[in-house]
Amino acid sequence: MFGTRKLGRTSDQRRAMLRAMTTYLLEKGKIETTFYRAKEVQPVVEKMITLAKTNTLASRRKALAYVTKEDVVHKLFTEIGPKYAERSGGYTRVIRTGPRKGDAAEMAVIELV
Repeated sequence: MFGTRKLGRTSDQRRAMLRAMTTYLLEKGKIETTFYRAKEVQPVVEKMITLAKTNTLASRRKALAYVTKEDVVHKLFTEIGPKYAERSGGYTRVIRTGPRKGDAAEMAVIELV
């Protein structure tokens, strides 16, 4: 597990949520979620992009084991990985957007740089 926040979920629910958020962020390039969820998904996405920079069969299989859609893995290895080939880290940014209207949870946008 990457972070120490439990996010009010059991470990299997938390792992499934992080997998889904990682897949969606790599697919769309930007998602809006709570600030602490964004801070938890950030290292996972960074690790997936670092994995995509070494375009080998083993790294592709590791990505397929975590990301839930095959076309997103294809996009990760053909578009996103080569785009960040010269960059040594910091592929994502988290921007706070203020409190949510219903429960005042702090919201944030996480996006690929």
